[in-house]
Amino acid sequence: MKQDEAKQDMLDEVLASDNLARAWKRVKSNKGAPGIDGVTIEDWPALARAHWPALREQIKQGRYMPQAVRRVEIPKPDGGKRLLGIPTVTDRVVQQAIAQVLTPIFDPTFSDSSFGFRPGRNAHQAIRQVQAFVGDGCRIAVDIDLAKFIDTVNHDVLMNLLGRTIADKRLLALIGRYLRAGVLVGEHIEPSDVGTPQGGPLSPLLANILLDQLDRELQRRGHRFARYADDLVILVKSQRAAERAMRNITRYLEHTLRLKVNPAKSKAAPMSDCAFLGFTIKGKKIRWTDKALANFKHRVKELTGRSWGVSMDYRLEKLGQCVRGWTAYFGISQYYRPVPELDDWIRRRLRMCYWKQWRWVRTKIKHLLALGVSLKSAIQHGVSSHGYWHMARTPVTQQAMSNAWLKAQGLVSVKELWCKAQGYST
Repeated sequence: MKQDEAKQDMLDEVLASDNLARAWKRVKSNKGAPGIDGVTIEDWPALARAHWPALREQIKQGRYMPQAVRRVEIPKPDGGKRLLGIPTVTDRVVQQAIAQVLTPIFDPTFSDSSFGFRPGRNAHQAIRQVQAFVGDGCRIAVDIDLAKFIDTVNHDVLMNLLGRTIADKRLLALIGRYLRAGVLVGEHIEPSDVGTPQGGPLSPLLANILLDQLDRELQRRGHRFARYADDLVILVKSQRAAERAMRNITRYLEHTLRLKVNPAKSKAAPMSDCAFLGFTIKGKKIRWTDKALANFKHRVKELTGRSWGVSMDYRLEKLGQCVRGWTAYFGISQYYRPVPELDDWIRRRLRMCYWKQWRWVRTKIKHLLALGVSLKSAIQHGVSSHGYWHMARTPVTQQAMSNAWLKAQGLVSVKELWCKAQGYST
């Protein structure tokens, strides 16, 4: 088959049985909630067996209309809300099938400084590239914040870029219908005249296709930069150069790509005063930001809240998941000092939880005795009127609920995980 003919038949590649089977496997593994039709991951195979042949024909003939995404609000640690769109399972499978065909075509053309949602690339590589640029003397950062990027992507600009590579007009039309599918807010469907399909498997690739134009412009100007999705930082050697780059790139983003820059959150400043993917560079070392640490501690407080009426086993399980996940990402921070302090703080909060769970004087004394505390000390502490937080730090409770005992109950150590991430022995 000639290359031009292959491009004309791209929709057939999308709808090929093996490609759809891989797409379904990926969507199934990602799990996720149902869309506006209420069909769950578990329900979808039966629905597909009954309706897929007709649905496939509708897609091929250009008669298929994707359903609107269901909007949900996810609480943010700072008290705000993050808007998330949930497409139907059917639309997630079709979008994933499209992404699987387009990614091998577009991804090899993307910049080496683009790290987000690409095979074999991740956020750690992006922050290490920034660290290398700082080490080379580029210590001033241009931190550009795109305001509600996913919601403001211009359809005409994006479709024009897709049309330069995709010759199959049926596939282009299908992507266009996904862009315009709308959003269910409450009981009403709002049109989506701008933006990409939130929460869908195709959205990250479409975002990279658009922002690849920004990467090319930055490379044309000779800038050193790292981009992860819409999170971008440019590294230069002087404040004057940073301010000039800020003006020029803002103009390019707003006039050429028709995106909106948030001036309140964008700045030109030393990299040590900027955040990128939850990290900053102090000197030449990677550190997590104060905000990232505050968010982690907020989550730990939720999981170790005295009033959370769950078993300690369940609490420790959820806490372990939180600590492992956070350390797996932020463990590349090269700042050691707060690490032991975090372990001490988490252990104290857990001792407080145990003390609250034991509740009654007799129960407290019983547990303290079982953990090797003398009868006199057990009684003194059991009848104490001091609060839970105070009691969690007394020598007796620390002796009873020792670090080794807490570890045996299932407590995960931040220090041990951090040392493992750094390649150190504990």
